Amino acid sequence: MDLTNPTVLFSSLFIGLIGFALFLYGKKQADLKCLAVGLVMCIFPYFVTSVITMWAVTGGCLASLYFLPRFAD
Repeated sequence: MDLTNPTVLFSSLFIGLIGFALFLYGKKQADLKCLAVGLVMCIFPYFVTSVITMWAVTGGCLASLYFLPRFAD
């Protein structure tokens, strides 16, 4: 992680907070999908240095959380 770039730092912090909230929600509701997406969103910002890639992966995670249960039926 590039700590000299404030955009990367604050983006990873914000994405990690969203992931933490999803993780807690998934744990409280016993929802494995929210739990897994929250865990992924907490961990992946440590390995991605590009802001665009970081937000694209976040969008993909949230889209999968929204769309996959609707197409599984």
